[in-house]
Amino acid sequence: MAAPEESLRKRKAGKAGGGPGSPPGPGLDPTGCSAGLRAGTFWLTRIVLLRALAFIYFVAFLVAFHQNKQLIGDWGLLPCRAYLKSVQQYFRGRVGWDAVSYAPTVLWLLDWSHMDSNLDALALLGLGVSSFVLVTGCANMVLMATLWVLYMSLVNVGQICLLPLLWRWESQLLETGFLGIFLCPLWTLSRLPRGTPPSRIVLWGFRWLIFRIMLGAGLIKIRGDRCWRDLTCMDFHYETQPVPNPVAYFLHQSPWWVHRGETLGNHFVELVVPFFIFLGRRMCVLHGALQILFQVILIISGNLSFLNWLTMVPSVACFDDATLGFLFPSGPGGLKYRVLKMQEEAARGALAPLRYGCMVRRAVHLALAALVAWLSVPVVLNLLSPTQIMNTSFNPLRIVNTYGAFGSITKERTEVILQGTAAPNASSPDAVWEDYEFKCKPGDPGRRPCLISPYHYRLDWLMWFAAFQTYEHNEWIIHLAGKLLANDASALSLLAVNPFEGRAPPRWLRGEHYRYKFSRPGGPHAAAGKWWLRKRIGPYFPPVSLRDLEDYFRSREWPHPAVDVD
Repeated sequence: MAAPEESLRKRKAGKAGGGPGSPPGPGLDPTGCSAGLRAGTFWLTRIVLLRALAFIYFVAFLVAFHQNKQLIGDWGLLPCRAYLKSVQQYFRGRVGWDAVSYAPTVLWLLDWSHMDSNLDALALLGLGVSSFVLVTGCANMVLMATLWVLYMSLVNVGQICLLPLLWRWESQLLETGFLGIFLCPLWTLSRLPRGTPPSRIVLWGFRWLIFRIMLGAGLIKIRGDRCWRDLTCMDFHYETQPVPNPVAYFLHQSPWWVHRGETLGNHFVELVVPFFIFLGRRMCVLHGALQILFQVILIISGNLSFLNWLTMVPSVACFDDATLGFLFPSGPGGLKYRVLKMQEEAARGALAPLRYGCMVRRAVHLALAALVAWLSVPVVLNLLSPTQIMNTSFNPLRIVNTYGAFGSITKERTEVILQGTAAPNASSPDAVWEDYEFKCKPGDPGRRPCLISPYHYRLDWLMWFAAFQTYEHNEWIIHLAGKLLANDASALSLLAVNPFEGRAPPRWLRGEHYRYKFSRPGGPHAAAGKWWLRKRIGPYFPPVSLRDLEDYFRSREWPHPAVDVD
């Protein structure tokens, strides 16, 4: 028979929630676990981060599958086979370490006679792996390394189609993806692998990445265009950005004081907020929230590919399980419940003994930290330099890079408009020139700006860059002209409107240079349905025919297109 003191103690425990069928005590859920997740663990953070990264990979491989053949395929504007041959010739015709390290890609190992099939295979494999990670939230080092190698293989043969000077997102995705490899266990596909908790070193790698991205973008602005210092850049940005969307049309009309506030806010987020990462948990969480909010605003106001979506990914590393718990259901057996149980076990000291595999992982993560620190030296020196350069890789694998965006703002928008005519004489005043329309970039003044983010039309961006220079700096545009003169179906798939569809191809094609400005809401042009006003500047390149281009194509070893009549 129990002593009276023991019986009294049991009755009190029952009233406090310890007895069968009684409600849980304070701070406990029905399973006996803490009702709220504790701060300091990152199990759910890893799942969110990996799914976000898989989403970006999925979009990137989708873009590659739909456009790479037309851009860098066998019959593309800049065939990657010709590029690999030029690299091989530069290194005396051998595919050795020098050639592979100069352009790291698995295409060195494949048959170059079917490059279109190779490009499709890499993109489809990437789509499959990224879809699996996105849907299931499960990943391991093998899968994440596969995604990284596949995308690196495409980027390193993309030439200007995939990696022009200012397109930072390709290198940024490779750096983010490289860190993602070490966030996972080696083999297991469990979403909560108890033996391999998320590494603090890798999480700080992501935080170091977002710190450099934002600070680099802020410093290049302050050191670059004067309009960032006198707070007038936003007077022009919405109109002159690469591919404006409908929201940008209306934001451009904002009062001057709104644009000044936008510029000040940009400086605060890029130059001040990054340092919040180092000021404790609460400020780190605030940093992540502000950076994600900033990227959402940029997504709403422009079509910057998947760049802003990608920039949100490393910001997720600023949040722990307690911060992200609201994203997960609280039912028994769910991920949140399982994390609660693990936190309770850790609080009681019921930890699994340290295994050999854990020690190896720690050594790998320490080696990763040393590698990132070593590769960060030139990046930090670049950040501190008054002659800072942006979007540069100091190593061929693009593991640690320097970033920046819109260091200078164009004050006027110019566009290259491609036009064709069926007239036998291009110089005849009776010649009727008809415009080709691209998928998204401004062309027809009456066409509404598009909304496509996070998808990306690469050729539209190339045309934006081409408008800053002459056609001699962009030989691919003459290659495109030749394909349009032949009604090439592959090239036309990159365009929205072919004015010669269903009839003979044009006899002549030319490039015209125009200046574009947004119309004013409520004005006569807007009332007539025009989003843009345009004025001709002059010719961009003179009228050309297929016969004119024969020698031009032959000298560059481009296949001369055959005429295709629909």
